[in-house]
Amino acid sequence: MNFLKPLNTPITDWHGRSVWLIGASSGIGLATAKALHAAGAKVVVSARKADLLQQFVDAHPGAQAVVLDVSDATAITQAAKYVQAQQGLDVVMYCAGYYVPVRASDYSLSEMLRHLDINYTGALRVLDAVLPELLPQQRGHISFISSVAGFRGLPQSLAYGPTKAALINLAEALYYDVSPHGIGVSVINPGFVETPLVAGNDFPMPALISSTKAAQEILKGWRKGEFQIHFPKRFTRMLLLLRMLPYRWYFALVRRGTGM
Repeated sequence: MNFLKPLNTPITDWHGRSVWLIGASSGIGLATAKALHAAGAKVVVSARKADLLQQFVDAHPGAQAVVLDVSDATAITQAAKYVQAQQGLDVVMYCAGYYVPVRASDYSLSEMLRHLDINYTGALRVLDAVLPELLPQQRGHISFISSVAGFRGLPQSLAYGPTKAALINLAEALYYDVSPHGIGVSVINPGFVETPLVAGNDFPMPALISSTKAAQEILKGWRKGEFQIHFPKRFTRMLLLLRMLPYRWYFALVRRGTGM
């Protein structure tokens, strides 16, 4: 067994390669769409906000937009067939995300379920639509934007964190099944990125980076054939280390670090 071999086929040339980004009207998804277009990819962006998608298409000749709600399984299936027919499916990236801080003192079942539907169940709907397209062609790549919040439980992440942990586990399990068919899988675990998703945070966000920088890190990870793409390393490596600690030490350190 070669432990130095990349887990995925490295993607080093984007010219002519089709990429469908779901949840790409803002934030990391939009920044990645811009970077891919600049690299020569055939980009299709999807989200609910038609006006924002049109702005992207107008500014990026050759790009296409498919308005889509990730809660609509039928629409996702139709969109997958459309994208496949138009230009093929080489890379599918699930970027849709939702976050508001939730603690037990303000527990809301509706918020818990909304996080679940957008952050996780939406990804399942996309898989249901694209796997029948990707498996027969025996090539392709599926990527999920998760978060370091999925590594272990964090304060104010009662709704968000579990959905991201589920995405990480989903990507790991999926890799076993599709990699023998020539299909790559990657899970992207950013730290704090300057996006509308975190704009309302009222606490310090260490090692905050721009969405443009995040997109550069994602393309770098794909270029290296990485399964887990995490950044910025000066922050995410510390959280990976915390992931290994016994609970007694972990809870104490996080309480001390966050004051919660």
